[in-house]
Amino acid sequence: MRKIARKLAIMGVSATAVVAMLGSPAHAAANPFTAAQACNNDFGGNWANTTDGHRTITDGSGAKLGDVYLMYNGATGDNCVATLKSIYVGDPTSVVAGLWVQGSKDWVSQVGQYKYYAAVHADATNKCVQYAGTIQVGGFGGAGGTLYKNGRWSWGNCG
Repeated sequence: MRKIARKLAIMGVSATAVVAMLGSPAHAAANPFTAAQACNNDFGGNWANTTDGHRTITDGSGAKLGDVYLMYNGATGDNCVATLKSIYVGDPTSVVAGLWVQGSKDWVSQVGQYKYYAAVHADATNKCVQYAGTIQVGGFGGAGGTLYKNGRWSWGNCG
């Protein structure tokens, strides 16, 4: 009887250790990119953080899904929006980065199935911008699922 209890206790500890080490499959890996790296990787140049240029994307329960950043390149006057995934990192899932430059007709966006991030840029010299990011949970391959977004839907970062 003691042997069975001991084996069960060992198995319970082992299972707990495995779950703790592996964590949730959705959060298995950290995103290897920063927003500046994403913008540089896709568009070149040096990108800096902006004031009021970060929003966290969460699901309905408040769990973090990713982040959306507004970046600025002082040499070109361009803004870059990078939406970085915190879930399903390394797996292609729907991600959107959007940027609206004041005076333009509509948002410019990068939409697709990405492993780590989506990024978009536009010239915003002497203009204000709005920015947003979206991450899909479930319904992989573009169909179904739920889209979660965050951003700033008012004009800012003018200049």
